[in-house]
Amino acid sequence: MPGAYTPSPYSVKYPRGYNGAMTAPVPVSDREAEKTKILNRLRRLEGQIRGLQRMVEEEKNCVEVMTLYASAKSAFESTGDVILETYVEVCRARGVEPAELVRLLRLAR
Repeated sequence: MPGAYTPSPYSVKYPRGYNGAMTAPVPVSDREAEKTKILNRLRRLEGQIRGLQRMVEEEKNCVEVMTLYASAKSAFESTGDVILETYVEVCRARGVEPAELVRLLRLAR
């Protein structure tokens, strides 16, 4: 059938409106991702501590205060673990001596 419409291979392969710029976003480096993760945890922890301060100032129920305290304490410890793991890897990558790493680990624990 002469003159009949035949779609080009391009239009079949790509949806209408595709402009070639629909590529996957460039991933953030691992170090930046870890930094963001740590900062987010620290901000959450800061919010818990501020909430705890407010609860003490307002003389809230002791069970509520202790529950938030336990939660903040757990968050602090787990955030510390993430910081420790991340920075040990950074130190190793920078060539810090193993004896110095052991000293830092003892200091952190």
